Amino acid sequence: MTQQSLEPRTTAEDAGEGTRVPAGRSWLDRYFHISRRGSTLAREVRGGVTTFMAMAYILLLNPLILSGKDVAGATLGQQALITATAFAAALTTLLMGFFGKVPLALAAGLSVSGVLASQVVPVMTWPQAMGMCVMYGVVIMLLVVTGLREMIMNAIPLALKHAITMGIGLFVALIGFYKAGFVHQGEATPVSLGPAGELAGWPVLLFALTLLAIFMLQARGVPGAILIGILGGTVLAVLLNALGVIDPKQWAGGAPELHGSAVSMPDFSLFGHVEFGGWGEVGAMTVGMIVFTLVLAGFFDAMATIIGVGTEAELADAKGRMPGLSKALFIDGAGGAIGGVSGASGQTVFVESATGVGEGARTGLSSVVTGLFFAACLFFTPLTAIVPGEVAAAALVVIGGMMMTNARHVDWADRATAIPVFLTVVIMPFTYSITAGVAAGVISYTAIKVAQGKAREIGAFMWGLTAIFFVYYALNPIESWMGVH
Repeated sequence: MTQQSLEPRTTAEDAGEGTRVPAGRSWLDRYFHISRRGSTLAREVRGGVTTFMAMAYILLLNPLILSGKDVAGATLGQQALITATAFAAALTTLLMGFFGKVPLALAAGLSVSGVLASQVVPVMTWPQAMGMCVMYGVVIMLLVVTGLREMIMNAIPLALKHAITMGIGLFVALIGFYKAGFVHQGEATPVSLGPAGELAGWPVLLFALTLLAIFMLQARGVPGAILIGILGGTVLAVLLNALGVIDPKQWAGGAPELHGSAVSMPDFSLFGHVEFGGWGEVGAMTVGMIVFTLVLAGFFDAMATIIGVGTEAELADAKGRMPGLSKALFIDGAGGAIGGVSGASGQTVFVESATGVGEGARTGLSSVVTGLFFAACLFFTPLTAIVPGEVAAAALVVIGGMMMTNARHVDWADRATAIPVFLTVVIMPFTYSITAGVAAGVISYTAIKVAQGKAREIGAFMWGLTAIFFVYYALNPIESWMGVH
């Protein structure tokens, strides 16, 4: 994919200076700069729909992660969690579309939700846990306001940015294979093909057929290949399920059929349940560690995703930087606070935004479309179960392959470049953590530059990132040494 500079796009019209525009352009075109970015209304709508379909699983997965008991033994209602997840995703994605004007969709970050479920609620109540989300969101917004966040992103070497894109590609593909049941944890190996070394069940076959169909459509140059493939796979799944060909128990997320009424009223009972203080025996040190961990999860996962998706959308200049990124970064940071107030966990940019970019989305209009679909889910929650997760997972594998093409930009003969890139790319999927991959790349880059006697080339921000990521990797030993549990 050819890199194009954003510089002409971020002057005059993008800055709101009222430059002259060709006659006949709609207000949507002028506001979102659709023509200026080489897109069309149809592509933006198609990209927004595709992104939503790739992200819709979060409406079921996030409530599942947050369904445990807090320190007081309280649990959150399933319907309330779905409402909170849909509301927060809709609000933050609409903000990104209207004000950030980039094709990035937000929803509850699984890394943040995982931290809350595994480290926070065992020692806090749910309202206090949501208070932690608000706190980490505010910290990230302050980093944006001071300019530190964008400076940190721009300080990362171009080779590492390409590595981040590739690593996210493999990470996304692994998520797709795993969600489809194509990859399982093996009995004698870390992973295996299917649950017993072989593919089992119709849902996995539908995933494979959908994947092949999308690749074939792309090879033919058919517009909307990903969306067409997902819709075709869903229709086939519904038909096979209705005919009784597939045992309903084989579907990981439930059979692709409508249960009861398609309309349901939203449950906002979790909204506004946020507490600060009253941590009792937890202590300030533990609270500080929790906020730091959430900042790491929210900051660097989003940073890597924005770089990866932005590069695929050709929203980067020749040096891999994304001018005018402050608004998008601020909205992403605000997602932490919005998610906390909503009761849905911190919101962050999703790698699934790349599926919409793969369909041609280049502007914030696609995010507006995605946000409106999330808003509709507040009233049509039962419909989210119709698209099988196995079918939607095919889009993740496709876009993962597309993102791997950035390997052509890497000088593999230069060890100072190749080693950090390699570590970044492989550690993301192997550890199931984007942050861990970025950390490995940054630390190894700095170490190799020092070994070559080129410490002056590293730069102050890369030194700072190296120190932060060293603490990230050493956090558990440090906590044990300090007696923090």
